[in-house]
Amino acid sequence: MCGIVGMVGQGLVNQEIYDALLLLQHRGQDSTGIATAERSGVFHIAKAKGQVREAFRTRDMRSLLGEIGLGHVRYATKGTAGSEQEAQPFYVNAPYGLVLVHNGNLTNTRELTDELFHRDRRHLNTTSDTELLVNVLANELQESITGTQLGPEQIFQAVTRVHERVEGSYAAISLIAGYGLLAFRDPFGIRPLILGTRPVAVPIEGAPKYEWVVASESLVLDNAGFEVVRDVEPGEAVFIDLEGNLHTRQCAPNAQLVPCAFEYVYLARPDSVMNGIAVYESRLRMGDRLADTIAKYTPAGTIDVVMPIPDSSRPSAMQVARKLGLEYREGFYKNRYIGRTFIMPGQAVRKKSVRQKLNAMPSEFKGKNVLLIDDSIVRGTTSKEIIQMARDAGAISVTFASAAPPVRYPHVYGINMPSRHELVAHGRTIPEIAEELGCDYLVYQEVDDLKEAILEGAPDVTDLDMSCFDGRYITGTVSDEYLAWVEGNQES
Repeated sequence: MCGIVGMVGQGLVNQEIYDALLLLQHRGQDSTGIATAERSGVFHIAKAKGQVREAFRTRDMRSLLGEIGLGHVRYATKGTAGSEQEAQPFYVNAPYGLVLVHNGNLTNTRELTDELFHRDRRHLNTTSDTELLVNVLANELQESITGTQLGPEQIFQAVTRVHERVEGSYAAISLIAGYGLLAFRDPFGIRPLILGTRPVAVPIEGAPKYEWVVASESLVLDNAGFEVVRDVEPGEAVFIDLEGNLHTRQCAPNAQLVPCAFEYVYLARPDSVMNGIAVYESRLRMGDRLADTIAKYTPAGTIDVVMPIPDSSRPSAMQVARKLGLEYREGFYKNRYIGRTFIMPGQAVRKKSVRQKLNAMPSEFKGKNVLLIDDSIVRGTTSKEIIQMARDAGAISVTFASAAPPVRYPHVYGINMPSRHELVAHGRTIPEIAEELGCDYLVYQEVDDLKEAILEGAPDVTDLDMSCFDGRYITGTVSDEYLAWVEGNQES
């Protein structure tokens, strides 16, 4: 999971890309980067470890000249989180010059690495799959060029061959020096990408001009005054030239939309709309269905009060309380200056950060039977600490509920859940998980209920990637051998 944004403007875009990355900070905090391009084709790139506000200085922003640009916030799911070399964007100088950012995870990196070296004669300097992707695109673009000028037709041919070679999940944005901005999405649309536009004021006699944006979430468009055009379709490529002209092409046969369910459970901000589904509304519906499951599996009279684990579980918790007729309270105060613990590298760092991030208020817990609602339980690190905090604050009993089903399988499409042994639900029954976490009762959302809660918001979407819950890998190329290889080679 990363956050990406690309803009084609009529003036400097550096500040707006910076502002967009601030809005996407929840999607990654390992590193960040911005690239801009002048009409002459000159690139300007600034990237560094850490979050947006700490990475860019005034001198960096002043150097980012150009009317087109892109940005990235990184949550490392491939390669090494602490490596500044792997911060995006990535650059290659031929053909023309390409800069690329990517959200997702490629699943055939071994094959691509071998092909790029032995067939395409391209050198890779990192283990990042984004470096793989920019080199594959560069090679296919080079093969597509027949004349002296690059046109949309040649660009779309290149993207078509990228789809043929690359497997996994990817939403990508690239700058092509001297030509414009290219964005494309994998044939299953696993990772999100949305297109927006806004008119530019011009003299009465002038032709209308437009500025364009592509981003991971719709909130970027809302904040900057862009009108939502639509989501980029699965397998589709979008090319915007330097004059602001839009060109689109479906570049993958048999493309189908199967977005990642975890976007709606946890990753996306609640004020975003993705694939036509409002994230906030989907979380309310998760709460409605979870309430029924809680009522079914917990004895009457064992819950006095419902509390969310801030922030992403709050809509679900409110709905659970309303439907069960229970009091809703905020028992945990969140330190806003600590990042999201799920996306921090390493178990030790996550465990330490839980108590730095959350503080239990004893007045809300003392002498009460408490129901705690979280968006999901992955490794169990955070959940176990929180349950103990509730007991330390005076709770008589603690029931813990997850708005998502048990995470029993690795997620290989852009979320850092690569190892089965790290998943608290893998190979355990629900009573065994409850014992491991230290709660009195444990309730999970049913798989079918989660699917229905998300899909109810968009009749045009008929399927979801729920591989971490049900073990069904939608691309059809993820084998047990591959999962074992990922587990053995994952770095954090």
